[in-house]
Amino acid sequence: MGQPRVAIFPCTYKEVDGVANTMRHFVAYAKQQHLPVLNVHAGFAHEQEEDGSIRRLEFPRRWPKFRLDTKLCFDVNFWRYRGEVERAVRAFRPDLIHITGPSDVGQLGALIAHRLRVPLVASWHTNVHEYAQQRLMPLIGFIPRSARDKVGEKTCDFSLRVAGRFYRFAQVLFAPNQELMSLLEQMTGKHCHLMSRGVNTELFKPERRTRNDDRFVIGFVGRLSTEKNIRLFAELESALVARGCSNFRIHIVGRGADAPWLRENLHHADLLGLKQGEELAEAYANFDVFAFPSTSDTFGNVVLEAMAAGVPAVVTSGGGPKFIVQHDVSGLVAVSNVEFVAHVAALLKNRELCRQMAQAARKRALQFTWDAVFRHVYQVYDAELARLHRNGNNRAA
Repeated sequence: MGQPRVAIFPCTYKEVDGVANTMRHFVAYAKQQHLPVLNVHAGFAHEQEEDGSIRRLEFPRRWPKFRLDTKLCFDVNFWRYRGEVERAVRAFRPDLIHITGPSDVGQLGALIAHRLRVPLVASWHTNVHEYAQQRLMPLIGFIPRSARDKVGEKTCDFSLRVAGRFYRFAQVLFAPNQELMSLLEQMTGKHCHLMSRGVNTELFKPERRTRNDDRFVIGFVGRLSTEKNIRLFAELESALVARGCSNFRIHIVGRGADAPWLRENLHHADLLGLKQGEELAEAYANFDVFAFPSTSDTFGNVVLEAMAAGVPAVVTSGGGPKFIVQHDVSGLVAVSNVEFVAHVAALLKNRELCRQMAQAARKRALQFTWDAVFRHVYQVYDAELARLHRNGNNRAA
């Protein structure tokens, strides 16, 4: 069928998170391979640019909007751009439209796919149902625990049902791990394909380490917000001190709403703010262990980046990171907060085990490349477009 023309509508693109990181790598791959892509995303300006085979359109989020995180909002009236976006999509003549979730941008992409009769591809990147539950719980802390838990469960179930209905609109589905693939198939009755993640092993590598002291550094990189379970670091710090550990620091890279709480409640931690590029790569390499307490991440790009830097990871059994880490080989997987703390403590106490896992972590990360991820995605595009054409689906008019 030749090179498929793809219009992407990423939920985030210029922000610092897993979805934005993945889609920036997608665009970079398409540009390198001279694959035609129209990239429509929200941002901070109203602009457009042409770069090789890539055309990018950026639209600012405006009032009425509400904040999802420090630098991320949901624009209730993002539909204001529908006419301009629809004309650009029609002119581009895509073979398919790919959205990354039910965001303001994703909803607009789904609508335009429907209006222009273009096959819709939807990839699952964010466990919105778990995020909704976690964001709600602090707001209803005044009600009794049993009632609060029931409200949280109902919120999670309702959000999951709504997300499932949204994903049913798509003809092609992707998810980042087997658990979520099965969940999407169950919710939609449609086959789901794997869309994994890659890592730049030339940027993130052990050789960037600049520390030579004997202090044990526990690292974290990510959004400082409720859904990352970031406040577990206070429990971790207290437990390590209670075990007689003193020669350690917690280095936290990132920004978010929980930063003030962390500054107030952690006494052995350094909040390093946002880091990118080589500065971020050096920060990873200077960790001794990567502690990632999130239970809702669908994949965990930052876990893979840390492992590429030669840092073993301690993760939870919730979400996607457990599929990256090989338990007892390249890191440790915890089934509870208590076990999470115990795993970090074990690596602090046993530096030789930590060094062995560091070597295994790097070796594991070398198996993940962005080129392989997106080659597979384009193979799925080709196969699904052929199937849809056989079944009589039309491209944009």
